[in-house]
Amino acid sequence: MNSLQGKTVLITGGTDGIGRSLVLQYLKLGANVVTCGRAQHKIHALEAEAPIGKLCVLNLDVAVERDCERLVNHAVQQFGGIDVLINNAGISMRGLMNEGGKEIIGVIKRVMDVNFYGSVYCTTYALPHLIKSKGVIVGVSSIAGYRGLPGRSGYSASKFALQGWLEAIKTELVEKGVHVMWVSPGFTASNIRNVALNHKGVAHGESPLDEKSLMDADTCAGIIIEAVDDRKRTVVMTFQGKQTVFLNKFFPKLADKLVRKFFFRDGELVK
Repeated sequence: MNSLQGKTVLITGGTDGIGRSLVLQYLKLGANVVTCGRAQHKIHALEAEAPIGKLCVLNLDVAVERDCERLVNHAVQQFGGIDVLINNAGISMRGLMNEGGKEIIGVIKRVMDVNFYGSVYCTTYALPHLIKSKGVIVGVSSIAGYRGLPGRSGYSASKFALQGWLEAIKTELVEKGVHVMWVSPGFTASNIRNVALNHKGVAHGESPLDEKSLMDADTCAGIIIEAVDDRKRTVVMTFQGKQTVFLNKFFPKLADKLVRKFFFRDGELVK
């Protein structure tokens, strides 16, 4: 692992799940960390675990462009620059298009605003500082960025958009010395499914999966940190994730059947 002393890492959505694990692990490695969240009690809990003077947490919404500008400006004012930007903040959804009516349009828009436009906003404002530091831009994507998942149409759209956009700017920035990459966790234990929006935009409040059987957030964060240090192009995590990407690329009809079988039972979306 390259030395992170004096380096500044900006992580969006760092008060819960993978983002929280990223924050704490980067702090242990000696980095200065700037992050954000929307729940004040989670912000206080994270601050209580951090070394004094090494962490800044702002209460804001990455779907709001001015909030993202404020986040980047605060990182630069506090620590003098940005070396790594990890676009991690995200929300999901769980609802079928044919059951949503016109309300599902608003749900998909909200997911796109957070998952895609939040990354665009933060990257745009951080880019001059990342060019200066020859830093790294990371997008936390998903298997849903390779394979559209039923019930997650808006989430899949946001991750496909994120990966396409990152691949485009990767090519644009190669001569600037900025490395652009994306990582795709498989199902990881987190709160994202509990707060996933239904077709009316209301949080489900429960997870359809056995969270204890999934990859834990600390393991996922460790893989991401190692990939950033190695400046990899992309990482697909878990055997199931790698299998899904492979089958969808080379055997798409089979992938259709297997995905349908996994998510549906007796014609009802159960996962």
